[in-house]
Amino acid sequence: MPVQRLNHAVLYVRDVERSVAFYREALGFEVVMGMRGAAFLQAPGSANDHDLGLFQIGADAAPSGAGRTSVGLYHLAWEVDTLDELERIAARLTELDALVGASDHGSTKALYAKDPDGLEFEVSWLVPAALLTDEILAARSRIRPLDLAAEKERFGAHTRGGVGVSVPA
Repeated sequence: MPVQRLNHAVLYVRDVERSVAFYREALGFEVVMGMRGAAFLQAPGSANDHDLGLFQIGADAAPSGAGRTSVGLYHLAWEVDTLDELERIAARLTELDALVGASDHGSTKALYAKDPDGLEFEVSWLVPAALLTDEILAARSRIRPLDLAAEKERFGAHTRGGVGVSVPA
């Protein structure tokens, strides 16, 4: 059987409580289970047991060298349903001073942010399969700045993303 989807990710963090507060504020995650030095969070509307596990390793932990001085995970990506939701999260990440970029990858509209430990993550909206054109598919070969207002005008603020791509049609 092929892999179906990512069920959860686990991160090592300096301070679990600080990271839990961040992921609650930034993305609306809720703690579904916790223990000393660990927490398991679930995204709103998720059917997973948990979507994110956090394990505390302490304040003296060195920053991740992944991508700079060592191999390692670059980022995790979470998908949202609508461009309105992507815009809401962009505003929230900006308020938290966590937003570090926003890109248009043609078929994917993406925000990039960093958590309190500097670990990067992505929040994205995917163009539904029925709206993909040759132009959109060709645009995947380059990265452009994201213009959320223009994308909402083009695709609609409430159009469900990923249908036929990552969500069954």
